[in-house]
Amino acid sequence: MISLPLGTHIMLAIAVPFVGALVIALLHRRPNPREAATLATSAILALLVWSLLPAVVAGERPERALIDVVPGLRIAFKVEPLGLLFALVAGSLWIVHAIYSIGYRRGNDAPRQASFYVCFAVAIGSAIGLAFAANLFTLFLFYELLTLSTYPLVTHKATPEAVRGGRIYLILLIGSSMLLLLPAIVGTGMLAGTLDFKPAGILPDSLEPALIGTLLALYMFGIGKAALMPLHFWLPAAMVAPTPVSALLHAVAVVKAGVFTVLKVVVYVFGVERLAANGAASWLMWAAGATVILASLVALRQDNLKKRLAYSTVSQLSYVVLAAAILTPISVAGGAMHIAAHAVSKITLFFAAGAIYTAAHKTEISELDGIGWKMPWTMGAFAIGALGMIGLPPTAAFHGKWMMLSGAMQTSQWLPVAVIIVSTVLNAAYFLPILFRAFFVEPVHAHAVGAAVSHHHDHGHDHGEAPFPMVLAMVITATASIALFLAPDIPLALANLMLSTGTR
Repeated sequence: MISLPLGTHIMLAIAVPFVGALVIALLHRRPNPREAATLATSAILALLVWSLLPAVVAGERPERALIDVVPGLRIAFKVEPLGLLFALVAGSLWIVHAIYSIGYRRGNDAPRQASFYVCFAVAIGSAIGLAFAANLFTLFLFYELLTLSTYPLVTHKATPEAVRGGRIYLILLIGSSMLLLLPAIVGTGMLAGTLDFKPAGILPDSLEPALIGTLLALYMFGIGKAALMPLHFWLPAAMVAPTPVSALLHAVAVVKAGVFTVLKVVVYVFGVERLAANGAASWLMWAAGATVILASLVALRQDNLKKRLAYSTVSQLSYVVLAAAILTPISVAGGAMHIAAHAVSKITLFFAAGAIYTAAHKTEISELDGIGWKMPWTMGAFAIGALGMIGLPPTAAFHGKWMMLSGAMQTSQWLPVAVIIVSTVLNAAYFLPILFRAFFVEPVHAHAVGAAVSHHHDHGHDHGEAPFPMVLAMVITATASIALFLAPDIPLALANLMLSTGTR
């Protein structure tokens, strides 16, 4: 593998998940070989993506053109620092997610397991293609493929609620991309004469600020996967999916594709310094700030654990949009850092939610009294993930939030400073009570009178931890959050490299 040209590494990294999906489909009647194929495919992908890191850090930008669809429109790939960061997140977390999914789906005797693993592999392949896209046309193709490949996962339970949630998911994501994102891409091609991503942007300097602001709005709301309000409803609607799917949507691929695309467009289409100079992005700070605060307030009211996590994701995603709107190098780099930090923290939280459901059959926060003593590994991992969402040491999210604050204060932009401080308090307000319930409130059964009442209140009284693969996955991702706090060198280096070639 090491001796292969870097362009070949790119194509293999994109192709491997799709080939893996085919192998998994062929093994659909053989659970053990099917799951082994999933693990092997994810491991190969991770090796391929990581093999690109030394060259990119050294300043190389490997690329590979695939095909010219029509003159001026080609499917092509190029590995730059931001894209590699996203690919490292998706490729590395797939292995851990596969381990978790095996435990979850077997522990819950889930149906249609083969189709689940097939769709998941296609989704990861789509995310890698999007990460390595060399132009807006290629990015759009894989962006849409990611939506289509995850729709069967959202509707996987095949219940009326799942079908309804999947309909919202598909309509909002396809609708926003077709009605807003596609016109923005077409407009960019007409104004710039190219769709190829370039350092410092591709739009001409002569454009009026009003036109740039309009084009930016089309992009920001057209990138529905970033869940900027009011186009966020697909995210809580998709919570009808099984928990491993929720982890995919919130941590590994879908929402990360959204905020990655936001940063990609700001840095490589508009240019950070151009937007900062003409004031065309001033409105974006207000839209992102409103989303951060409003989504946090909605999260406070949710008793269902997955719904609280869903609205937390809506809020956390807009940190990245806010970082882009601050338009300073350190804040944009902080937004890139937050992509990786949020991924490991949020996947840990969803892994914990799935473990609680599997072992204790509980879905509501009000049911979690004392569960930390029954499931110490799970709730310990949840505590680390929650600290990551709040943005406190020793978790990775501290770095990104501090960089955003630094960028805002350096330029005396006090709105994002206020948003980050207030939202941090709100994050603590809806995560810390969960931990308090888990570790410091006695279970209801301790106060119940009579065996029947006790049994009613303490369903699964003798439960312990979820199956070992699920616990192992949680421990790995929680450890990763701490490790990225202690040693943030790789994401920080890629974020800085993005900015060293992404501004004028």
